[in-house]
Amino acid sequence: MQRRLLLVLFIAVSLAAPAVAADPPPRPKYNVLFIIADDLTATALSCYGNTLCQTPNIDRIAARGTRFARAYCQATYCGPSRASFMTGYYPHAIHADNNINYKNGRKEIGDGRATWSQHFINHGYHAARVGKIYHMGVPGDIETGVDSEDDAASWSQRFNIAGPEWKAPGKGETLERNPDGKKPVMGGNTFVTVAADGDDLVHADGWAAVKACDLILEHADRRDASRDAKPLFLAVGFVRPHVPFVSPAKYHEPFPLDKIALPEKVAGDWDDIPRPGINYKTSVNMQMDEERQKKAVAGYYASVAYMDAQVGKLLDALKQHNLERNTIVIFTSDHGYHLGEHDFWAKVSLHEESAAVPLIIALPTGATGAADAKPAVSRSLVELIDLYPTVSHLCGLEVPARVQGRNLAPVLADPKQEIRDAAFSVNGPGYLLRTDQWAYIQYAEDASKGVELYDMIKDPKQFTNLAGKAEHQATVEGFKVRMTEKMKAVRGSDLARP
Repeated sequence: MQRRLLLVLFIAVSLAAPAVAADPPPRPKYNVLFIIADDLTATALSCYGNTLCQTPNIDRIAARGTRFARAYCQATYCGPSRASFMTGYYPHAIHADNNINYKNGRKEIGDGRATWSQHFINHGYHAARVGKIYHMGVPGDIETGVDSEDDAASWSQRFNIAGPEWKAPGKGETLERNPDGKKPVMGGNTFVTVAADGDDLVHADGWAAVKACDLILEHADRRDASRDAKPLFLAVGFVRPHVPFVSPAKYHEPFPLDKIALPEKVAGDWDDIPRPGINYKTSVNMQMDEERQKKAVAGYYASVAYMDAQVGKLLDALKQHNLERNTIVIFTSDHGYHLGEHDFWAKVSLHEESAAVPLIIALPTGATGAADAKPAVSRSLVELIDLYPTVSHLCGLEVPARVQGRNLAPVLADPKQEIRDAAFSVNGPGYLLRTDQWAYIQYAEDASKGVELYDMIKDPKQFTNLAGKAEHQATVEGFKVRMTEKMKAVRGSDLARP
């Protein structure tokens, strides 16, 4: 049975109507609700095992869907990751393979190739965006409410969000480069925590949830008024837990510092990591003592809890308007995040905490192809680039042959299925191949600036780099060959053709 997505999305931008086929296919069956957090590590979610930071609403999605335990982004920084999964191409194919290119990929794919949401528009959907889907600078673009690198052709409607960010009234503190505790609260990509005055609606994510719920209601009203109402593709981009760690004060209360446990530290941990593998933010260069590190984790968890509450409002709206039965719900993040592992903080690193992402896909109740056992957990290696072909297939749309991701529908039907033998990610100078047993990272395409190799079964926290061990040279050389082959495949897209 063919299935089609209904998208619920925000801000209105009129697009030229696509050409109508002489014999149009049946109308899509399913709506799509795509929810993405910013800078979220899976380890901060209770459905992924966190016992302190409780995320009951994201857990609700996992309770009726498939939670992917080994999902990976294709770039460990915001803009390139988002451009990749929205266009369906790996970052190198769209020239977004470094951390200074935050474009949306439109120049590279041209007007003749549809982005993920645009593909749905071309097949009869109404696609709305609320908040950050393509890159937006946080906090700058959120403070001013602009859409930065958004792609107008990807949406029927678009809604930006705005909030005070680090300027929010409340109890705030700058945590990095503040050894004497006297530095005032400041903006930019700085570790700041603010237990803010007021309620959820003071901040951008609260308003995003309100607008998204309004769009869900509008879609329900159109559905009730006309059987010919377009299905909805609604993309909702929350900016938390991206710094600054700002949320209403009540969300900070469950995280007193005496409950915060910092990650395990190993003496000499950096000794076997190549220089390009030392992350751009560390406890050392941020000058964060143990107390400030705990404050950073607590502020991050408070931001996650606040974002989770907004997710709950969207799920409640679906249920209230009887849309759960025909809406596919997807939850993820653009990349992961370090919270002190290896004394690393934030994103960009290709280590597990930064490259891995939460990914949960919940199909409508009783949907054909859904796994019978709920909740389901898949250990298949998957990539965010797989979303475009997967959701297209689930909604009965043709999957463009040019997109570089893979269809995850077999895994949704049977969580024991394996869809990949390796996941791939980049961070500019580095390249990651993650297999079942190994995490292999090389710096420079010819590995001339260093190599890391970790046995993820024996050493899941990646404390011992085996690349220099004589007994592992054959494994390293094998991965170098695999990486060369992978890069040829990544670049071998239709974008290279005239």
